Amino acid sequence: MFDLNGKVALVTGATGGIGSAICRVLSEKGVTVVGTGTREEELKKVVSSLTNNAHAIPCDLRSSESLKSFTQKLEKAVGVPDILVNNAGITRDNLFIRMNDEHFNEVLELNLKSVFRVTKSLIKGMLKRRSGRIISISSVVGSTGNPGQVNYSASKAGIEGFTKSLALEVASRGITVNCIAPGLINSPMTDSLSEERKDNILKTIPCGSFGAGDDVAAALVFLASDEASYITGQTIHVNGGMAMY
Repeated sequence: MFDLNGKVALVTGATGGIGSAICRVLSEKGVTVVGTGTREEELKKVVSSLTNNAHAIPCDLRSSESLKSFTQKLEKAVGVPDILVNNAGITRDNLFIRMNDEHFNEVLELNLKSVFRVTKSLIKGMLKRRSGRIISISSVVGSTGNPGQVNYSASKAGIEGFTKSLALEVASRGITVNCIAPGLINSPMTDSLSEERKDNILKTIPCGSFGAGDDVAAALVFLASDEASYITGQTIHVNGGMAMY
């Protein structure tokens, strides 16, 4: 089950905790992984650690010129990927009353608009082939909201609306479009939290622990597989029970 051997995947935001876990698990499943990001040295480290054939192609997804160059390199290296993982994202947290236009726009530009741009650059090839898996990494706060994250929550809610609408357009061509919404996942961001803050957060998670990147990657492997061919337009929550739908 969940055989991905011989598939090709593009993973944006490949250097983060979730992105690097997705790259590793896909590679272990026999997938040729193309990782992208802006931190070139970190990207090379992630890709060089993979067990299967892999490519590191840096790109700033906020730049149309950078994306155009990236798309040309991607096509030359692997053609049109079977699996697109939209994972790139940033936070610029602040209370709404203190949030400026720059911090709001910066988050939407990368977190949401890059999903449009990257998907747009690949969708014609998937339509022509009549197959594809588009999986975007949302967040639990896209459904629940979160104080201090108006920009981030809006960007993740936008991804989920984008996913539902695109899924309706391309389902007849063998392409599924889904989201995964992680809860609190162990990462450098959670590592920086105080022990008191961690304890308070853990009280809201019925499973009693933060998740791991591998938890998200496991859900992604399923959605990328043939066994998930009848699942589209959905958001799969991976959050230890902190929010249920």
